[in-house]
Amino acid sequence: DLRGAVLVTGTDTGVGKTIVTAAIAAAASSAGVEVAAVKPAQTGTAEGLPSDMEEVVRLAGPGLATTLVDYPDPLAPLVAARVAGEPALELYDTVDAIRPLVKERDLVLIEGAGGLLVPMGVRPGGEPWTVADLALLLGAVAVVVARAGLGTLNHTALTLEALRRRSVPACVVIGAWPDDPGQVHWTNLSELLP
Repeated sequence: DLRGAVLVTGTDTGVGKTIVTAAIAAAASSAGVEVAAVKPAQTGTAEGLPSDMEEVVRLAGPGLATTLVDYPDPLAPLVAARVAGEPALELYDTVDAIRPLVKERDLVLIEGAGGLLVPMGVRPGGEPWTVADLALLLGAVAVVVARAGLGTLNHTALTLEALRRRSVPACVVIGAWPDDPGQVHWTNLSELLP
């Protein structure tokens, strides 16, 4: 039973965070939970393709889905802001945009960009911040989306260790699953979700 602020992060980019965000939103909405979904920073949406939050709306139709900033290049958000010559996402502005939603809604899903420690924007002093910092400030729990293939055990362990060091409770979900899974996929599944 997820309530409050929930960070949906990944072990990497392209692991299925958006689909997992939509699945959680759909399940919660069908149980009568008021859901909002927030993407602090969207980068590199290809021409003619939906943004992550547009995809969440299409798949799950949460009561609210919003993106705070959108940068054109498919890069880490802080880097994408610099390349585009646009202002970087400020940490406390992001917290201030999300915190009221946490008070208004039963569940607020916050979809990160890439992995847990990707530079999202800047703090007031100019230092980079990550979605791990956002989770701490919002008192969020984390859903870690991992790929099924080779390398995922290490990537998942590193992500979970980083969350544990910050005292952010977390669980793991396997995201993208291949059409024709092999031994590595099945063994990783049993190792990650015993």
